[in-house]
Amino acid sequence: MSVRDLHRSFGSVRAVDGASWEAHSGQVTAVLGPNGAGKTTTMEILEGLRQADSGEARVLGTDPWQASPDHRARVGVMLQDGGLPNGAKPLPLLTHLARMYAAPADLPALAERLGIDRFAGTPVRRLSGGQRQRVALAAAVIGRPEVAFLDEPSAGLDPHARLDVWELIRESADSGAAVVVTTHSFEEAQRIADRVVIMGRGSVVADGTLAELTARDTLENLFFALTRSAR
Repeated sequence: MSVRDLHRSFGSVRAVDGASWEAHSGQVTAVLGPNGAGKTTTMEILEGLRQADSGEARVLGTDPWQASPDHRARVGVMLQDGGLPNGAKPLPLLTHLARMYAAPADLPALAERLGIDRFAGTPVRRLSGGQRQRVALAAAVIGRPEVAFLDEPSAGLDPHARLDVWELIRESADSGAAVVVTTHSFEEAQRIADRVVIMGRGSVVADGTLAELTARDTLENLFFALTRSAR
């Protein structure tokens, strides 16, 4: 998965301004950046939800904007707002999604692992933010995707649930998937990421392995130093 010299504007606002970076199979890539850095817009382009103004986006060798249903079946997506139907109940929803894949994950085991079995019959509209996050994550990985885009996957979760989510994300990458996570959490990036991309004002201001970027300073200090200069 890669973006090359990617641009996307909304009126006079340059949301993505020449961003270039890659994510690889078998790795977790964490994308960090302040609000307005272009993270979500970049993810939406890679997910095929928006078209770039210029530049190149490739996922599994394909332009995601023109991707076929077969391509989309190989990609898991967890949106920033969850994207879940409010009237649906978690377990029937996930059961329905699992039937769309030839070799889905073990749904009962996944639901138990994420604690979804404890609120399986409650409509989405009545779930807490953390509970919605768990259902959205399960929906993104139920098809055992080759590429997974996860937007703030642990936001709103308690510490124990956060650890469960991080473990699941790492296992997805260890099984061969390319997992891209957007996050505001330095702890999350340090716990699960192989590579880190830092964005500021639509551009990439740092890109490398976690070890490379933290060789001389903490990830947090590097982030603030680079994103301040990008404002």
